[in-house]
Amino acid sequence: MHDPDADAQHVVIVITTFNRAGHLDELLQSIARLDPLPGGVVVVDNASTDGTADVLAGAQLPCPLLIEHLPHNVGGAGGFAAGMTRALDEGARWLWLMDDDVVVLPAALASFHPWMQRYSCIHGRRYDAAGKPFFWQHLLHESLGVHLPVRGDVFEDSPVFHTNVGCFEGMLVSSEVVREIGLPDARFFLNGDDLTYGWLISRRHPVAYVDAFVLQKTRAQRQIDLGVRHLNDSSDLSRFCGMRNRGHQARYLQLHGSYSRVGFGVGTLLAAGKELVRLVAVERSLTGLAPVWRGWRAARTILRDPHWRPEPPFGDRRAGGAS
Repeated sequence: MHDPDADAQHVVIVITTFNRAGHLDELLQSIARLDPLPGGVVVVDNASTDGTADVLAGAQLPCPLLIEHLPHNVGGAGGFAAGMTRALDEGARWLWLMDDDVVVLPAALASFHPWMQRYSCIHGRRYDAAGKPFFWQHLLHESLGVHLPVRGDVFEDSPVFHTNVGCFEGMLVSSEVVREIGLPDARFFLNGDDLTYGWLISRRHPVAYVDAFVLQKTRAQRQIDLGVRHLNDSSDLSRFCGMRNRGHQARYLQLHGSYSRVGFGVGTLLAAGKELVRLVAVERSLTGLAPVWRGWRAARTILRDPHWRPEPPFGDRRAGGAS
């Protein structure tokens, strides 16, 4: 019989933060209320310029708090890569990854406990900032290179839904999987890094989405309900990275024999169309079209780059392997 407290002691929470001191403070306070507690917390400060340093200096947690202050902002992808490296160096057996604009629910680690004996990559459910269930149930359509929503109640017949994508807003992943797959590709910066990382894991291990609420968003976002999913507001940087990173995603699909040039082209049009709908219906502006265009051009450059290489395995990267 596995002890949930013992399992929790092997979990290190990895947080990436940038200029959200207030949200980070709420998150750290919620971690202090976890029962059972994790074995430690790693916070990667992506060169924040607000009060983040003060929040971290004044944080009082009943478990070790380790801080990685980065000299410049390397985005969510680079931040998680740095934080996961630190967690592995500290002997973590499980890494629970999360952004800074959530809080953890007190029984979260106890909720994960039954699933940690069956799976090595697990996602729990989330509430949005209003306390309503946050829609996250997708499958990557490999030919299109687009993650599509799965309609209906995926937990109607089973408390677990197997997916082939990941989300760094709550992914719980074993250290063995990270060492096998490697670290997130820091070149993504943000947007699509976790989707691709989850897909890479799913090629070797089941990726589970379980019927247990473990997180709640604290940052309210404008959104519309499209029936099959919610569409949130975004930023010009996220729009640019989302389109540009399709170039990196295509290279990974090529690497694993899952790339369709025609299908991926259709998927790129769908991705651009989604951004247009987001701009018109959610943000009521078309000024974000320019970053979408720049991102598309950058993706084409990545696809033609003869020097592109995937991120190496964990050990090779630590030794200064290919970038």
